[in-house]
Amino acid sequence: MIEIVKLNLDLKTDVRDFIDFPFRLYKDNPLWVPPIRSDIKTMLNPAKHPFYEHSEAAFFIARKDGAVVGRLGVLENKPFNKYQNKKQAQFYFFESIESYEVAEKLFTAAADWAHARGLTSLVGEKGLSSFDGYGLLVEGFEYPPSMTMMKYNPSYYGDYMERMGFTKEVDFITRYLDIKSFQIPDRIHRISERAMKRSNISVHQPKTKKELLSWGKKIGEVYNDTFIHNWEYYPLTQNELDFAINDALMVADPKLIKIISRGEEIIGFILAFPDVSNALRRANGRLLPWSIIDLLLEFKRTKLVAINGMGILPEYQGLGGNAMMYSELEKTIRDAGFDDADLCQVAETAVMMSRDLTGMGGKPRKIHRVYTRAV
Repeated sequence: MIEIVKLNLDLKTDVRDFIDFPFRLYKDNPLWVPPIRSDIKTMLNPAKHPFYEHSEAAFFIARKDGAVVGRLGVLENKPFNKYQNKKQAQFYFFESIESYEVAEKLFTAAADWAHARGLTSLVGEKGLSSFDGYGLLVEGFEYPPSMTMMKYNPSYYGDYMERMGFTKEVDFITRYLDIKSFQIPDRIHRISERAMKRSNISVHQPKTKKELLSWGKKIGEVYNDTFIHNWEYYPLTQNELDFAINDALMVADPKLIKIISRGEEIIGFILAFPDVSNALRRANGRLLPWSIIDLLLEFKRTKLVAINGMGILPEYQGLGGNAMMYSELEKTIRDAGFDDADLCQVAETAVMMSRDLTGMGGKPRKIHRVYTRAV
């Protein structure tokens, strides 16, 4: 018999069972990238994660004969619902053995939780912030994720979603670039140079981690102004921005970060990260002293870079701003000496960027689908 239990976040054994389950589920899968256990623990701790300053969540585990066989989180993101004028619940952290019954019971519990709060739809995967990645993997199962925020899951998850009545809300597409064949047309570089001179725009590349962190707050501020037309957008609080930016920049390589500014004002940015998934697999979720050293060495070994943050303020996009961004993207990738790049999770609703990236040779390789269903 399958039992669904709501997680007691104050009970260490419950939290441990929730965190440990995917490590058992994927233990024989060489493509899965383990998350850092302490990061997941923070996401389950209302005293430590800024999401809980304004919103609520519940987490469920499925047990069969005492063993954990599935898990699921359900969230009410109140700022998102207010900004988008929705009554939406989000689901996240879905994992299940190959059993439709387990999945169905978990989502029934999530739907009941959402319905009790007057919410009318269940959408996901969507995490605790805009930086947690989106969707379930539905295409590209033969490729590993290049970042831990990109979910890897079995193909049967998509089948279960459709059987439960979920339909597609939006797809997020990750495109692959072979650096040897990647080249921005000279015309784009010329447009970029003219726009920079005309508008007194400059590009900064931080030289040290300390300098990079000093830019963090301003990058967070421009994020809130750059993506206002995106499907998933809502304004993040200052605490959320500080949490996400500091978390990302602490593991960033300064030479892969570009900051586009006009005077003292940041108007755009490119955030790229070395693919350290092989070191994360060896760490198996724990950042011990030797695994930290291994991660630092992987920064130098890896030949794949993940582009996971790229944008420019809307008022500059038609004034040569997009050309500047793409010109600097090419320089970032080439100057750092990588062979390959993943352009991570661009929503299909970002039509102009999707078209531009395809025109530059970006080949769709992974599709993550966000599903929706009425509660």
